[in-house]
Amino acid sequence: MRVHHLAFRTADVPRLEHFYTNVLGLAVLRRDEPRSVWLDAAGTLVMLEQRDAAEPAPDLASKELVCFAIAPEQHAAVRARLVSEGIAVEANTAYTLYFRDPDGRRVGVSSYPDALA
Repeated sequence: MRVHHLAFRTADVPRLEHFYTNVLGLAVLRRDEPRSVWLDAAGTLVMLEQRDAAEPAPDLASKELVCFAIAPEQHAAVRARLVSEGIAVEANTAYTLYFRDPDGRRVGVSSYPDALA
């Protein structure tokens, strides 16, 4: 079984799209203005969807995480894009950078060797 899709609900779809496309480099697959944008994360869909007015924002204190795989040589480029966008690296290890998306979700990029390979 693999992950089919992730759905991130947001008050600002264009702002979140900018982050996931320009900072992380995900490609737009589909756009249903103004309610949603579908992105490709190496075969897993990442759906950015307009949240309802009464729906709460993500918990800024949460340590829950979505982490994307990158090659080891991509770390410096991702870190540079984060810095250029004013996004702080929250933590890092030898393999993984941790930061927050514009809505406060904890996101990571990791080159940790694939345990399933």
